[in-house]
Amino acid sequence: MLLPTNPELIRSADSHFPFRPHSSFWFVTGFDEPGAWALLKKDGGFTLFVLPKDPEREVWTGIRCGVEGAVERFGADSAFSVADFDTELPKLLAGVDTLYFEFGRHPEVEPNLTRLLNGMRSGRKAHLGPTSLVDPGSILFELRLHKTEDELALMRTGSTITEEAHVAAMRDVRPGMYEYEIQALVEYTFRRRGAWGWAYPSIVGGGVNACVLHYVRNDGVFGDEDLMLIDAGAEVDCYATDVTRTSPASGRFTPAQRDLYQLVLDAQLAAVEATKPGWTLDGMHDQVVRQMTQGLLDLGLLKGSLDEAIEEKTFRRYYMHRTSHWLGLDVHDVGRYLLGNGLGKPLAPGMVLTIEPGLYVSPHDEEAPEAFRGIGIRIEDDVLVTAEGHENLTGQIPKTIADIEALRG
Repeated sequence: MLLPTNPELIRSADSHFPFRPHSSFWFVTGFDEPGAWALLKKDGGFTLFVLPKDPEREVWTGIRCGVEGAVERFGADSAFSVADFDTELPKLLAGVDTLYFEFGRHPEVEPNLTRLLNGMRSGRKAHLGPTSLVDPGSILFELRLHKTEDELALMRTGSTITEEAHVAAMRDVRPGMYEYEIQALVEYTFRRRGAWGWAYPSIVGGGVNACVLHYVRNDGVFGDEDLMLIDAGAEVDCYATDVTRTSPASGRFTPAQRDLYQLVLDAQLAAVEATKPGWTLDGMHDQVVRQMTQGLLDLGLLKGSLDEAIEEKTFRRYYMHRTSHWLGLDVHDVGRYLLGNGLGKPLAPGMVLTIEPGLYVSPHDEEAPEAFRGIGIRIEDDVLVTAEGHENLTGQIPKTIADIEALRG
């Protein structure tokens, strides 16, 4: 199995984006420097190719682990400089029949690897190279989907940090503040508590901005009767937290906001409570859709019967995304959602998923009652499947109307 990590990426001119390891590479190695490769062989141990020590360069960019450090600190059986990749990799792959490599996901390095593999399979004196190429996701993704206790400890830490950030935001927001002021408070809390930072760009949407699912401008001003939707989570040692809370900037929900919010909350609580081994994400989504569609009919946002609204998918005008996704090293983490027969993958202990129903009423929806227009609400928690049922990793973050309003006294 051959795994590259991410390269450094240019942000502009000679400035780089902050480096983050490739998730599968990190899962296997724990090595946190760019440009590295890992090779795992059933009969030949664990090899790392890393950037070499360079005292002159390290003055500018920081100390490197180097070849010796790759063995001493990260347990590699052998290590080489990445400068020796072209000469050493063919030797290590000599006699290997099957190579696991994720072609199509690493465009920066694939041409060179393809050249090396072709060279191994041509010429009279060439070594016999791999004849079968397999996606490593067939092994790694299932491993990553089922979390170990060590992984869960990191995710619980991320949940605790994220709780503090969301509580601070709901407590401190006021009409007249800019969305980016709250974003700064949230992300400051992440870093102050020792997280790497955010697991994904933070969403802080006030009023109608909360109706944009992936709103990231965060430059609006909170109005007197605006709701604030925050979708933000800390990243701890590469493991993601993904939480959404919606609260009033004024400290009090309006009657229309209260009605829609309670509808979403009831559906979210019911989905969390039903989570257990054997259930599926499709089953969860269907339950949430049915419950919220009935609520939309009761509030006058939809017309007709429940079955008609579901069959014709008229609910999608207000609830257009799925209810859940896997969570782990990536926010939308790896792992199959369907089995080979097309049925949903049953939940099993160790899986972590989000549960995040929402309702979004466009300010331009002339068919909606005026009081509901421009309201966007999402409530999201991170839930671990256990042998007995579930553990809501982020359930301690306030989300009932009473608890949210109590934050402001």
